[in-house]
Amino acid sequence: MGIVERLVSNGLWEIFQNVAPGPPVRAQGGGRQRCDDRAVLAAIIFVATSGCTWRQLPPVFGASWQTVHRRFTDWSRARVWAKLHRVVLDRLGANGELDWSRCAIDSISIRAVKGGPLTGPNPTDRGKLGSKIHVICDRNGLPLSIGISGANLHDSQALAPMMLGIPPIRSRRGPRRRRPAKLHADKAYDFDHLRSWLRRRQIVPRIARRGVEASDRLGRHRWVVERTMSWLNGCRRLHRRYERKAEHFLAFVGIASTLICFRRSTNADQF
Repeated sequence: MGIVERLVSNGLWEIFQNVAPGPPVRAQGGGRQRCDDRAVLAAIIFVATSGCTWRQLPPVFGASWQTVHRRFTDWSRARVWAKLHRVVLDRLGANGELDWSRCAIDSISIRAVKGGPLTGPNPTDRGKLGSKIHVICDRNGLPLSIGISGANLHDSQALAPMMLGIPPIRSRRGPRRRRPAKLHADKAYDFDHLRSWLRRRQIVPRIARRGVEASDRLGRHRWVVERTMSWLNGCRRLHRRYERKAEHFLAFVGIASTLICFRRSTNADQF
């Protein structure tokens, strides 16, 4: 088995073919032979998991780094990674592998190397430029909704957009679902208007209260999202934000989330 088949299994390739746009057709015909999409996808996953730069791509994939980056840009613009993540979530939901009884929300700050949209001074990193990755996961730690923002955005402002960003996901029985029974969050989300917003949507808020719960206590249920953040860190490209365009950085977050969910569906290990 070659490196392409190891990085892109047959199951993942089958799903990807259903969401990726077809190759462009030249009206006049001719042109160069198109590089294999599976090899290009493997190269993108290699960049995401290894953290190497585009120029450091080994020639084993049979495509230049310019070609891989161009295809990555086109697929990101077509929202292929979000569609891929959603299809994998649908498969997990149809198999009953998503636990909606409790969900958790949290964020992690990443230093931005080149700046760009959705960056800001990080108050926890001496004001250096950075971005935040926001995640909502189910009780098993599988990411249901992902988003990015500037590092100076307060976590509480991301709760409503992240909850609304959960797509309608298939269930083993009944209609599609997009709302958990409970939502766990830390003290950064301790606001009455957020609790009211969740209750209006029939979601029980389980938010730590400032001055009541000890700061060093992670909580009986909130630790799950911390583990999800650790899984995301297995995608070494997310240790720093090297992408100037926000859609490219979000694409790598989507790739990491898709791999986490896909490997759970195939009972494989994480990164």
